[in-house]
Amino acid sequence: MIGRLSTEQIDGVLENNTIGRIGCTDGKKTYIVPVNYVFDGKSIICHSVAGLKIQMMRKNPAVCFQVDELKSFTNWKSVIVWGEYQELQEERDRYAAMKLFVDRTIKMKISETAIPPEISELRVHPRSPGNIKPIIYRIIITEKTGRFEND
Repeated sequence: MIGRLSTEQIDGVLENNTIGRIGCTDGKKTYIVPVNYVFDGKSIICHSVAGLKIQMMRKNPAVCFQVDELKSFTNWKSVIVWGEYQELQEERDRYAAMKLFVDRTIKMKISETAIPPEISELRVHPRSPGNIKPIIYRIIITEKTGRFEND
């Protein structure tokens, strides 16, 4: 049976997973890339270093985000959300976002950019080569949909 997920089921898929894919475009090229994330009930929170996806999302903040739960070819759930990219600039917001990220993923090995930030304006990631400052951002969800199949 193939069907649609309810809003509660969509939120459950987003809550229960930590790897999704961001789709973004600069108007000429479309880019889809996997990312670690947490869902706070309203937004998808991610972190990164500067690169192509950040450049594209800064240019065009309208993005798509997708998550799958796969048990088999005939037993799966898939969620797609659309939203707006927003970088977190305020240190308090950045700290709260990364604390949520670390609290939800504490038992997993996490990316080098996912260390809770120190509270200082000049904060840089202590273990990154060249002290790269992580970019912490969220996707403010404007629309979401989900499908499933089960046997």
